[in-house]
Amino acid sequence: MRRASVVIADRHPVVLQGLSNVLGAAADFNIVASCSDAASCIEAIRSLAPDVVIADPAMPELAAARILAAVNSENRSTHLVFFVASEDCELVLAATPVTCSIILRDTDPEALVQSLRHIVNGHNVLPSAPSESIVSQEQGASSENGLTALTERERQIMRLVSEGLSNKEIGRRLNITDGTIKVHLHNIFQKLEISNRTVLAALAISQHDRANSPREKAHPGLSPTSGEP
Repeated sequence: MRRASVVIADRHPVVLQGLSNVLGAAADFNIVASCSDAASCIEAIRSLAPDVVIADPAMPELAAARILAAVNSENRSTHLVFFVASEDCELVLAATPVTCSIILRDTDPEALVQSLRHIVNGHNVLPSAPSESIVSQEQGASSENGLTALTERERQIMRLVSEGLSNKEIGRRLNITDGTIKVHLHNIFQKLEISNRTVLAALAISQHDRANSPREKAHPGLSPTSGEP
């Protein structure tokens, strides 16, 4: 059985040790580098081309942006996973591209390993339990129904928000004012029956993954819908 290669990067030695212990006990993972700063993580990405990078986005020196850039430029087969505290999840999610995954630090070891297995198999993973305040099942059902009511402009804004653009950046891209963007976002929230950009982001990722699942890829007539604040 092929073991997935993993690079872990975190500023806290106890977290590095904990991840090493958990993944070391799993037969299908092999930690090839353990890094305490962004520079060594980037070097490991370039030299080892790992299957997965588990990184602390709060490391200094703009770690998240630099590590993401390294993954995109050096090895597109590497999947980047941000390992974040619950209180930081909303900020990270709002700025995370749809190609990345997020796992919370308070995830139990078994769930962590299972999430990484999904990631190795080509799926994105985001916090989804009600206690993590991302998307409840009830919200998810009503939101999916509301997607059909969105206008083309609202879908454009959802896609741009999912790329991490601010309201000002979206306004410049679409040549409309910040105020108009806010009105569109308000209408989107109303139609999807959600209350914030974090929930919209999670819904967008969910829609993106579903649209790109093997089953749906077999039906070219289905077009993916993505959106996130």
